[in-house]
Amino acid sequence: MHTIFGIGNPGSSYTANRHNTGFLFLDFFAAKIGIKFTPSKGNFYSAEGSASGIKFLLVKPTTFVNKSGIAAREVLYTYQLPTENLLVICDDTNLNLGTLRVRLSGGDGGHNGLASIIYQLSSNDFPRIRIGVGQNFEKNGLAEYVLSNFNETDLKELKPVFEKTLLLAEEFIIGGSNAMLDLNSKLNTIEQNNNNNL
Repeated sequence: MHTIFGIGNPGSSYTANRHNTGFLFLDFFAAKIGIKFTPSKGNFYSAEGSASGIKFLLVKPTTFVNKSGIAAREVLYTYQLPTENLLVICDDTNLNLGTLRVRLSGGDGGHNGLASIIYQLSSNDFPRIRIGVGQNFEKNGLAEYVLSNFNETDLKELKPVFEKTLLLAEEFIIGGSNAMLDLNSKLNTIEQNNNNNL
């Protein structure tokens, strides 16, 4: 089984935060296919679905961002999954709002949630999609910025990114990491050609 793991903070006060982009995407995904999150025996909520007859799991940790790895480790242990079956979705202040980046492995890029997962799994060999939230903050203002809410304009700009992320996540579920990477390259080429024709 493949698992889509969103990074975010639990609790209604964090729902629309930039740092909860991973959770917001999972809510978008779940709503699209009509599944609901339920509590698990571990430190996470999960929702099970299927794509082209292949079962998958959406996971929201109930730990805070900085402890995301605890839930990731529990998910892999509970379902006996290899790390490459875990696709992590998170926010990224190094990317502009309305953009995303796909990687099959790598460092944490300064994201504490990714750092926690890498530490708890003793591996950075898991795919991740980082969704840009912009960097509209002053020096030393990062923490306040990621814990601030998206406005309505931001959320509208996120929708096409979520649509693209959904396509990539479904490709990951059906075909694995390399298929997802190939699809991302194709979608990027289409976007570039469309922009060139404007």
